[in-house]
Order: sequence, then C-alpha cells, then structure tokens
Amino acid sequence: MSDDTLYKKSYLNRLGELKERSPKVAAKFMQFEHEVFNTGTIPPKIKELIAIAVAHTTGCPYCIEAHVAKYKKLGGTMDEILEAVTVAAALKAGAAISHSVNAINAFERE
Repeated sequence: MSDDTLYKKSYLNRLGELKERSPKVAAKFMQFEHEVFNTGTIPPKIKELIAIAVAHTTGCPYCIEAHVAKYKKLGGTMDEILEAVTVAAALKAGAAISHSVNAINAFERE
C-alpha cells in the first residue's frame, strides 16, 4: 500500500479480513461489545457519551465517529459531546501530571 494515510473510513471495510482470519476472536469481540452496550443499568445514551469521551482519550477516530453518530440518534447534543470531551481531556492531562511523580522518583533514584 503506497498511501501514507493512517486512517481512512474505507479502511474499516478491511475488518472483514479479521473475521475471515480469526472468526472466533471477531465473534467474541462482537458479542462482548453487544453485551456492554445493550445490557446493564446505565442507559444507552449515557454509555455512548462515555464511549465518546473514552474514544478521545484512546485517539480512535473510527470510534469517535461511530459513537457520536449513535449518541446524536439517541438525542444527544453537541454541547454534551464537547463537555464530555473536555472531561476526557482533563483526565488525560491529570494522568500526565499525576504520573510526574514517577519522573521525580526515577530522577532521585539515579
């Protein structure tokens, strides 16, 4: 493949290859995802908002697009999405700050 683009929407079409080459793993993942989003006590709309925030911390553009679309269909608003993204950003930044103690400890050990 000569294209240097890491993420293209069309690349998702290749997930079929995973299903062909590793059908048991693919099926178990799909079952797991179905259970996570379709059972439990948290309403689906809230689960999708959580997924949007997590997708921003993991950096998955495919997940962001898919979960934003699902959230919008469930009546979610842009303001709610952006607020969830800022919460995710705060936690990501907080993790970097709190992990700074590891750098301090490592420096002092050496």
